[in-house]
Amino acid sequence: MRVLGVDPGLTRCGVGVVEGVAGRPLTMLGVGVVRTPADAELGQRLVAVEQGIEQWLDEHRPEYVAVERVFSQHNVRTVMGTAQASAVAMLCAARRGIPVALHTPSEVKAAVTGSGRADKAQVGAMVTRLLRLGAPPKPADAADALALAICHIWRAPAQNRLQQAVALHTATAQHTSKGRTA
Repeated sequence: MRVLGVDPGLTRCGVGVVEGVAGRPLTMLGVGVVRTPADAELGQRLVAVEQGIEQWLDEHRPEYVAVERVFSQHNVRTVMGTAQASAVAMLCAARRGIPVALHTPSEVKAAVTGSGRADKAQVGAMVTRLLRLGAPPKPADAADALALAICHIWRAPAQNRLQQAVALHTATAQHTSKGRTA
C-alpha cells in the first residue's frame, strides 16, 4: 500500500509518502513541505498548495491519501487556513479517484507512539525509527505527514474489516426483517 500523508497548512503543508503493509517494515518514498508566502493573497496560496500536492500525486502515484482531520483550536484564523489546505488536498485526491482517509492528531500519535498525547519530538523520533531514517524529518510538518501515512497503513486493514462486518451485519439484518414481513 502506498500512502501520501498530508499535514495541512497554508504556510507549510507537510507531505510524505510511505509504502508498506501492516506488520512489515515500511519504506519512506519521499518527504517534504509545500510552502506558501504568508503575505500572498489567500487564493494564490491555495493554488500553490494545490500545485504542490498535484506534483506529489504525479510523482508518487499513491493508492490512498491520508489527511489530518482538522479540529477546533483557539485561533480561528489558523484553523480556517488549515481547513482550507485540507480541503485542497482532499479535492486533489478526489479528482483522481484516490480514496481519502481523515485521521485525528490523537489517532496518529497513538498509532505511531502508543500515546495519543505524544509531543512532536516523540512523533518525530518514532517516525525516524519506524522508517529507519538517519534523523527526524524537518520541519515537524514533514514528520507529521509521514506519521499520517504510517497511521493509515496500520489502521486501514482493521478499518476495512470493520466496515465489511458492519455491511454484512446490515445486509443480514435487512434480509431477516424482509423475511419476517413476507
